[in-house]
Amino acid sequence: MLYGYARCSTDDTKQDITRQTRELKALGITDNNIYLEYASGTKVDRVEFNKLLDKVGQGDTIIATEVSRIKRSTKQLCEVIELAKIRRIKLVLGSFIVDCINELDPMTEGMLKMMGVFSELERNMISQRVKSGMANAKAKGKLIGRPKTTIEDVPIAVVKAYDLLKIGKINKSECARMCNISRSCLHKYIRIIEENSMLMMVNG
Repeated sequence: MLYGYARCSTDDTKQDITRQTRELKALGITDNNIYLEYASGTKVDRVEFNKLLDKVGQGDTIIATEVSRIKRSTKQLCEVIELAKIRRIKLVLGSFIVDCINELDPMTEGMLKMMGVFSELERNMISQRVKSGMANAKAKGKLIGRPKTTIEDVPIAVVKAYDLLKIGKINKSECARMCNISRSCLHKYIRIIEENSMLMMVNG
């Protein structure tokens, strides 16, 4: 059985995860067998990835578009390889194939671990540059981070759909589809709408 795994660091990169799922489907993986995750690559406890690992059995294949989608830490990547050996499954990570259904070739295992080392090094270097840039900007008195989302930023389509949601005409999944946004984005907008309504009642 073929299984796919797609990951982005946050739900703000929805376009990127769509690219991943499109590539996975092109390889013959059905929607039901693609696991989507919005979590940092350094996060140890990933709900969807753990569900996937519970699902696969001997002879199955897990496909991801890149090595970094599975794990960013070399230690974590080694743990995944060891698990693949125990479960006797195949990993397809971009153009790199790790076939543990039979005995894993030592050269292949070594190359994959080296890729993990470089991926982790790159992540650490980027993180260091970002922290340095933020510290420099803060020292110059600049605001750090994204501007806070306000009620003015909530799309009118979401406001109208929320009215239907509130009276039970649609559920949250239908509301998100109507507005062409993710469930997590919908929850954020709903929270803003309700906080604004509460504020108006208090001030009114």
